[in-house]
Amino acid sequence: MSKPIKRVLLTNDDGWRGPGLKILEDIAEQIAEEVWIISPDLDQSGVSMSITLHSPLRVHQFEERRFSISGTPSDCVLLAVGELMPVPPDLVLSGVNAGANISDSVAYSGTIGGALTATLMGIPAIALSQAYHKGNEIHWETASQFGAGIVRQLLEKGWPTDCAMNVNFPAAPPGEVTGVATCRARAGSIGGINIESRRDTRDIPYYWLGFQRQTERIIGMDTDVGALRAGRISISPLRFERDIATWQIDNRAMSEKLGISYQSDDELAGAGVDPSIDH
Repeated sequence: MSKPIKRVLLTNDDGWRGPGLKILEDIAEQIAEEVWIISPDLDQSGVSMSITLHSPLRVHQFEERRFSISGTPSDCVLLAVGELMPVPPDLVLSGVNAGANISDSVAYSGTIGGALTATLMGIPAIALSQAYHKGNEIHWETASQFGAGIVRQLLEKGWPTDCAMNVNFPAAPPGEVTGVATCRARAGSIGGINIESRRDTRDIPYYWLGFQRQTERIIGMDTDVGALRAGRISISPLRFERDIATWQIDNRAMSEKLGISYQSDDELAGAGVDPSIDH
């Protein structure tokens, strides 16, 4: 079977020793001619799209086209494209994460963050995660059996360039998977925050943070939670955009109420305003 991708970049948020990265490498070998792995040194769960600005990034190469980075998944993608790879990848795969990235958690996930960083750079990206039930074994064989096929099908179908695709495999062995569902993430699974207060040996307080989960509140086969609950592989397109496109105000009226001299877009364009903003 021919391979649809010339060059693929793999990253994750569980670190280069994470068991899901080996699963992802096996998936990538089936769909790409050249596989690069650039992943964090340590577990970076919960870092979302954060990048490292206040300390240098250290790079360790342990094999040809295999690197670990002292940073986040987004750092890995940025360094890969800007420095470590001779040419940018044709596809970025992020994962396979140990645990589902669904509902509210997509906003915090480093796995999702790595994929969305690639999307912002104009590179197609897919995040892959293997769900499991706490206290039970992780059925890595499910992601292993269906991963390459899912990636191939997504590449054949295509998706909007401003989206990363989020794939979650159900917490079940391959023989119990009931299908595939295109769905969406829905808020509501985080019920609160757990804060555990402790004191160190110098009696200085420190804290551990965690979420109170309530995925039982999310129902409906059109949601990622509902699809996984039914034993289906969930596929959700995710955008970086954080705004609400349907919310509008009268910009001129609000400006006037604030005592601001309002200029239309055409007037600003005609005035030759410098569009650059330091950030």
